[in-house]
Order: sequence, then C-alpha cells, then structure tokens
Amino acid sequence: MELPVNLRPDPASPEWLNKGDNAWQLTAATLVGMQSVPGLVILYGSIVKKKWAVNSAFMALYAFAAVLVCWVGWGYQMSFGVELFNFLGQPNVAMEQEFLLQRTFVGYLPNATMVYFQFVFAAITLILIAGALLGRMNFHAWMLFVPLWLTFSYTITCYSIWNPKGWLAQMGVIDYSGGFVIHLSSGVAGFTAAYWVGPRATNDRERFPPNNILLMLAGAGLLWMGWTGFNGGDPYMVSTDASLAVLNTHVCTATSLLTWLVLDIVFFGKPSVIGATQGMITGLVCITPAAGVVQGWAAMIMGVMSGSIPWYTMMVLHKKISILKHVDDTMAVFHTHAVAGSLGGILTGFFSHPKLCRIFYLVDEDHYIGLAYGLHSGRVKAGFKQMGIQILGILFVIVVNVITTSIICLLLGRFIPLRLNEDELQIGDDAIHGEEAYALWGDGEKFDGSKHNSVYGLEEFPLAPPKAEA
Repeated sequence: MELPVNLRPDPASPEWLNKGDNAWQLTAATLVGMQSVPGLVILYGSIVKKKWAVNSAFMALYAFAAVLVCWVGWGYQMSFGVELFNFLGQPNVAMEQEFLLQRTFVGYLPNATMVYFQFVFAAITLILIAGALLGRMNFHAWMLFVPLWLTFSYTITCYSIWNPKGWLAQMGVIDYSGGFVIHLSSGVAGFTAAYWVGPRATNDRERFPPNNILLMLAGAGLLWMGWTGFNGGDPYMVSTDASLAVLNTHVCTATSLLTWLVLDIVFFGKPSVIGATQGMITGLVCITPAAGVVQGWAAMIMGVMSGSIPWYTMMVLHKKISILKHVDDTMAVFHTHAVAGSLGGILTGFFSHPKLCRIFYLVDEDHYIGLAYGLHSGRVKAGFKQMGIQILGILFVIVVNVITTSIICLLLGRFIPLRLNEDELQIGDDAIHGEEAYALWGDGEKFDGSKHNSVYGLEEFPLAPPKAEA
C-alpha cells in the first residue's frame, strides 16, 4: 500500500524524519524561548525599582541574543558534539547545512531543530543568572560575562549530564529537563557572581519596590505556561511521557504556589503576590528534573515541599546565615533555583518510577529506579545508588559553577569594573542607557504605600505624615 503523498519521503522529508515530532519540538522550543523573550524581560523589567526597569529588561534581552550567536558558533558542539573529554565536546560551528539537515543524536529530528531547542535552554540559564545581579552590574561587564560563562561553565555541565557520552549521563543521573543543568547551575552561578560583583546601593537594598506588579504577573504567566514546552519537549517526541511531564509540571507548580501563599498568610498575615510568584517559580524548578519520571501524586508532594522548603530558606535561614545576608542576590535566585533545583534533584532520586524511566530513556527497567520503589520492590541497593548519583550530580554542578564563575568574575574585574559607579547606582537607567522606562516623575518613593519590600518578605514602612493645611 502506498503512503499518502504528504507522507512520502523526499529530499525535504527523509525517511527518518517524524513530522509530528519535529513540529512539536519546534513549538516546544518557541514556548521556552517566549519564557525568556518576552517572559523574563517583562518580569525583570517590572519587579525591580522604576529606575532599573530598562537595564534589568535589557540584560535579559541581550543575553538571549548573545547566547544564540555563541551557541551556533561553538557552544552547541561543545555541549553535544564530538567528545573532547568525558565532560566537554570539541568546539565547532553548527551552521553548515550538511550538518543541520542530518538526523540528530536522539529522536527523529534534524540537527537544526535540536540546535534551536537546546539554544533556548542555554539562553534562559544566563537570563536566570542575571536575576541575581539586577540593579548594579556594569552592563559592559555583563556583555563579556555571558559568552564566557556559556563557554566555560554551561557547556561542561550540559555535556556531563545531557550528552549520552557525558560521565554523569553514563552513571545514570536523572535530570529530565534541567533541574541540574539549568536551575542549580544558574542559582549557584548567580549567587557566586553576586558575591564578586558586590551589593546594590544601600538605599536600593533597603527599599526596592516593584514598579508594576501587574506586568510582573504577565511575565510570570508567560514563564509558567512556557514550561509546557520546557518539560514537554524533552522526550524529543510526541509521546505519552511528554503528556505526563506537562501535567506533572502544572500540578506541582500550582501546589507550590498555594503552599507558599498559605505560609505567607499564616506568618505574615497577607497574601503576597510577589510571594505567590516565588512559589510558582520554585514549583516549576523543583519538578523539572523529575517531570516525566514521577507519578502525579509524587508531583503534588514535590509541590508542597517546593513551596515550603525554599520559603523557609528565604524567609528564615536567609536572615540567620551570614553568607546569605552578606551576598545581595536581587531576585533570590539562590533560593528559587539553587535550593529548589537541588531539592528537585534529590526528590527525583526518591520518587522516580522505573517504568516511567524506561519509557523516557528507552532502556532496561533496572537502569533507573527511585529509592521509594527500590525499598518497595526489595531493590534497596539500586535505590540508594540512584540517590547517591543524584547527590553526586548536585555536588558536581555546585563545584563547577563556583569555580568557573569565580574565575570569570576575577578575570573580568582586572579589565573592567564589575559594579557600576556610585553615580550610576543612584541614577539608574538614564545614566547607563540614556533611556527611561516611564515618562512619569518620581521613583515610587513618595507615593508608594506598598508594604511588600523586595522578594525576601513583608516589612512595614510607615508612610510620610500628611502635610499640614495652610
């Protein structure tokens, strides 16, 4: 029986190409791209003080563009190309049509689709790092930091964990969609970079009200819905596992948001919109390494934990641990990404279901098994082994990012100031870019009656007393 004309192989659609998978992969990649542009561009530009709106949004937009050029120039091949070491590939371009039209290393897709899909993940990682540096990093230093960090840090963790030849991948680490490669990396790197760059101006650390909470919610909404492609695209095919990953993602996220919201109400007396947004983010991050390899009830438990443990580290431990108080992490990236990413990685090692791992990895059931199922089935040793591999992966990502980020910042600091000067810190956007976000007077100081001060919690600030009538 002959195939329909639209399904017959031809030079544009070779026999190995699955058109449905390819269409979904391109769609998923675009959803992830929209998490950054415009999602995080809007979120960053609105959650900061008015005078930093342009600078914060533009740090994200610049990173998106710069990463793409570096990615096709050398980054993709260093992450997924020919092995140089068991943690890094050989630098090479990914722009030749002969390479881009060939079948990629996994699935029924061309290399061009895989290069695009993996680019948007690399880009959002750098943009998440920017969240820790908003409100004081020299933009020229940021322009150099982005390609350097992508080249010497991201490629190492990506190759080690996601490339089938990487040493952690061969050990059997489970990182479904980037809990380690993206979120733990960005959380640790952002916190480390924030240490070397230094803090915001004192008045900004004490008072940093969002300039537009409604726009912040719009950016957060794009981030949440875009995660459908973030986790749903990682099987590299239109599969039942992709559907499960999407559903688990939203269940965990909703549960995490509600958990954070309840804790804010119980301990601070008010339902914080910024707090709910943070709970949403920690839920998205926590489920990412596990999305398609855990059951729905496990995703809900992970949501409760991702809405409470990062809340505790941010609201309680942050005020007690000296290093956390000392480092000015503007968007609390350490808590929302490093803590939540590590938590997700550990819970993945506990809840991952052997059947779901087999469906995702297309390997024997014995290769991956969470500790919970190892205890239940009598394969205790295998369950503890998986947990050990997950912890090893966390430690590896932390060490790599602390070292590489520190070296990059120290080297850059020898040639260009990492932090803006005091005049620029006081003026903000107009001094840096010669542009301002709003044609309105004031910076939200005299007319702002909000009690929500920054992402770290709820504090009372008395309003200025009314002027006496003449």
